[in-house]
Amino acid sequence: QLQASGGGLVQAGGSLRLSCATSGRSIFSSYAQGWFRQAPGKEREFVAAISWSGGTAYYADSVKGRFTISRDNTKDTVYLRMNGLKSEDTAVYYCAAGSVGRGRYSEPVDYDYWGQGTQVTVSS
Repeated sequence: QLQASGGGLVQAGGSLRLSCATSGRSIFSSYAQGWFRQAPGKEREFVAAISWSGGTAYYADSVKGRFTISRDNTKDTVYLRMNGLKSEDTAVYYCAAGSVGRGRYSEPVDYDYWGQGTQVTVSS
């Protein structure tokens, strides 16, 4: 139901835009959506999230100022624009959607639906 795309290999300092398209149930417009990432040997970590209306965005400190999350409810798609990529951004990126509780946008357990992940590799 969630399909992530846009990953790839990029040099440090470069940019990528990830997309997460929703299909099937019309859950997109009423759910918050987020991006998480998981590097080899590490736990899944929060990257960014956006409220159901798109009016509020949340970011991990490690990506603040470099990444921008946005959504287009007319296209059932959420985006993650990543600028100034660093080698430490290398990970599999997952999109997620759910009825996230107030103040819990960084909590994976609050998300009900997950995409399959897209690999982002940043070479130094």
